[in-house]
Amino acid sequence: MPPSEAPRNRYAAVEQLKRLRGVVVPLVTPVDARHKVCERSVARLMDSLRGRVAGYMPALSTGEGWKLSLKQWIDIVHLTVEHADGAPVLAGVEVGRPAGILARAALAEALGADAIVVPPPFPAADTPRPTLVEHFREIVDKSPLPVFVYHENAVSKMDLDVTALREVCALPGVIGVKESSGDAQFTKELLAGDVPVPVFQGWEHQIADVPGVQGFVGPLANLEPDTCDEAVTSFSRLSQERVDELSEKYGLLADDWYLHVKTELARRGVISTALAVG
Repeated sequence: MPPSEAPRNRYAAVEQLKRLRGVVVPLVTPVDARHKVCERSVARLMDSLRGRVAGYMPALSTGEGWKLSLKQWIDIVHLTVEHADGAPVLAGVEVGRPAGILARAALAEALGADAIVVPPPFPAADTPRPTLVEHFREIVDKSPLPVFVYHENAVSKMDLDVTALREVCALPGVIGVKESSGDAQFTKELLAGDVPVPVFQGWEHQIADVPGVQGFVGPLANLEPDTCDEAVTSFSRLSQERVDELSEKYGLLADDWYLHVKTELARRGVISTALAVG
């Protein structure tokens, strides 16, 4: 591709992805008895979701992204792209340093992903931690793919700062944010300002609390995408109660929620095992 065409194509991709709405599923990572990513399980899982979700996020927290080996990460991103049938694939990159994030971004581009999903900077003992804006500005400036912000503080321990997050959302190359602060008031404050990208709710139990969000990204979408879509479309208390019932039924508020999702998918015969990735 001629250099002059690359910026135009990237800009077009950013603008298209900014229109993403609805349910985006953070896929579990199915593995076989040898802890290799199971292609048949990935195919069956995506067949069960096809036409019912707006896009896919492999290798995020529900996909045990922080535990995946490089080979597992490559395999799940590659297989998601292969079976996505043209739907957007936003590859999770749960590593702490910009160099590692950017290396994965280059791999994700080569594998055919449409964007990367990046959390705040993780704390590091040996170097000062950048601010939220500094972190994302460096990633956006250097990434070959658009960036979807995974805004959380459970792991990163970043202070909640709505002004900083708005500034991050306004960076060229940012296409959306999974707002997983767990604080409905914070999400409302974010939406009350000028946010130029779609905001996706990252917690099942808060969908109806913030009716202004444009979509939902959560583990329940692996199991009940239609219920999730109804909740994020209607924002009704009845839909929220159904989501809450299912979340409790499947153990989604447990620390190992991803294994509970895998257990139910294995019980249904969608994936071959409920094993963790390693």
